[in-house]
Amino acid sequence: MTEIGRSGAHDRVVSSLGTAIVNGELVPDEDLDVVALQERFSVSRTAVREALRVLAAKGLVGARPRRGTFVAPREQWALLDADVLRWRFADRVDETFLDELGEVRLTVEPAVARMAALRRTDRDLADLEDALAAMRAAAGRAAVDHVEADLAFHHALLRAAHNELMAQMATAIEAGLRLRDQFVHATLTSESADKHAEVLLAVRKQRAKAAEAAMRVLIERSIADVDLAKKVHGSR
Repeated sequence: MTEIGRSGAHDRVVSSLGTAIVNGELVPDEDLDVVALQERFSVSRTAVREALRVLAAKGLVGARPRRGTFVAPREQWALLDADVLRWRFADRVDETFLDELGEVRLTVEPAVARMAALRRTDRDLADLEDALAAMRAAAGRAAVDHVEADLAFHHALLRAAHNELMAQMATAIEAGLRLRDQFVHATLTSESADKHAEVLLAVRKQRAKAAEAAMRVLIERSIADVDLAKKVHGSR
């Protein structure tokens, strides 16, 4: 098998098993037989073992001596891993995830806005202004344009906080925010640029409390948009 062929086989096994695990087709504590998987996917044993190592790194599978490999308990899963998030949304909207993401954002992002107001640089302001301009330019265009601009704004704000742990959190939840935004903006026309502008104005003027309050309002609006989008999807 060529190097490209091995890579393709490995990716196929990772994606198929990962999706089956996070969507409940393979349940926690269920055994995974390497030989059976090799036959099911028509791949080498090496490809199966490499795929299982990838899934183990994401917390989805575990292994014990004399028992072998099995599906790990949900509490061990890396729920903010980009692939795990993608698999959870592969064929349905995970409303529990959307609700939990809203709670995390409401806890974290107002504090980030407060820090950004106190620590932002001229470069940070320029990045935020560029992102806001892109949001305004995306009005009436494809949802993906609004999503990208929205992500750029929130990522720029996290950088402006100048907290390395917050920056790492941005990397971890970006995939989740992308999926959330695609879900919302595919069903709603959200006029959120003005709310983002209020956050930027407070950050520019270094008004920490105002920045925190403006971001809280923005996230609460975001949560309301998600709730409305769920109703729209549910009515179809």
